[in-house]
Amino acid sequence: MRAFLRKSGILVWVIAAIILATVLGSVRIGGDHLVPVEIGRIFATFSAIFSQFLSFSIPLIIIGLVTPAIADLGRGAGKWLGITTAIAYASTLFSGFLTYLVCATLFPRILASTQLADVAEPGSALESYFTIEMPAPLQVMTALLLSFVVGLGLSMVPRGVLRKGFIEFRAIITRLIETIIIPLLPLHIFGIFLNLTYTGEAASVIRTLVRVVVVVLVLEVIILLTQFCFAGIVARRNPFKALLTMMPAYLTALGTSSSAATIPVTLRQTKKNGVSDAVASFTIPLCATIHLAGSTSKIFSFAFAIVLTQGLTVSSLQWVGFIFMLGITMVAAPGVPGGAIMAATGLLSSMLGFNDAQVALMIATYIALDSFGTATNVTGDGAIALIVDRMAHGSIGNEGDPENARELAFDGMAYLDRVSVEGVVSPEELADSAARNGSETVA
Repeated sequence: MRAFLRKSGILVWVIAAIILATVLGSVRIGGDHLVPVEIGRIFATFSAIFSQFLSFSIPLIIIGLVTPAIADLGRGAGKWLGITTAIAYASTLFSGFLTYLVCATLFPRILASTQLADVAEPGSALESYFTIEMPAPLQVMTALLLSFVVGLGLSMVPRGVLRKGFIEFRAIITRLIETIIIPLLPLHIFGIFLNLTYTGEAASVIRTLVRVVVVVLVLEVIILLTQFCFAGIVARRNPFKALLTMMPAYLTALGTSSSAATIPVTLRQTKKNGVSDAVASFTIPLCATIHLAGSTSKIFSFAFAIVLTQGLTVSSLQWVGFIFMLGITMVAAPGVPGGAIMAATGLLSSMLGFNDAQVALMIATYIALDSFGTATNVTGDGAIALIVDRMAHGSIGNEGDPENARELAFDGMAYLDRVSVEGVVSPEELADSAARNGSETVA
């Protein structure tokens, strides 16, 4: 199943799950559902258990991703790393606040007749046979605060043992997302939408999503135009020509749904825009991880739509705080399909009050448009590269050199190359350790 998922992509599975659940739940034979209630309850049981596991995993995901990300962006990582990160974060905040303005203006009108109240309390049609309580190890807000405090502390101890431990923990959490949560999400989404079809709410949900999708796609075009217009002013380049040059990266990301897999194309097109090799080689791989303006716009749009259509109360101050926190979370999000929404699930529940069904709906809608958000992210990376290139005058110097950054800040990826997640030490390290211990014994 994992091999097929890697080939076809999670998007295919999610769309298939939504369509299949809608069709199977709607078809009736002799007044009875094509899928008997007894079988439907099996999927409802799986969804209930998976929701419990997801609630258990969210604090761990936050600690595993946010803590090492803050530590990696701490002191000693090079001036241009800090500047590039600040620009990427500012771009993400702009995307969030622009989306907020558009959603607050348009959604009350285009979603005025839509109410998805039944989604807030699913299960009235398909009750689970049983559930397993999986209490979270700590609250979401506690996990966020702990991540910030520990991450800032680790940035002051770049080569400490605890830092290595959190890097290994990040690898474990990333593996958890890639091999367990993401592959099982389509089945979870199938159970959610099958239940919505039984309650008669599936059609309303889909109609609502179509309206929101149109707004999201238009918003992402506006975000890209704004990014490149600003970059064109700073770098003194034609913004429309620069944006057209980045189109191969946009189209590649539509097919791969992966910022990392698109890096070679993004790098090539960025250099065609006149960015120096040194700046392009530094900013593009970095921004592929920390710049998720398109993903921010998608998450906020769907979150706003769910809040509006389900009668939740979220104040303007809460929305502003959510945008700032979402921007930080996007910096720490893993570069895997669906990684951004998985990292943001904790904020949705803790800051907006989403329940399990609403979080599942957010995950489904996000993944359905994952490739468009990724395409916006990587294309915007080219605009950031133009700005950094102008500020650095085409040369980032030793402070921005990736090799120098590895010397100043602990290189987590190199460490994981030597020591696996399971803790297996390489023969070279064993020999080196034995040699050191032998010399100490002689002394």
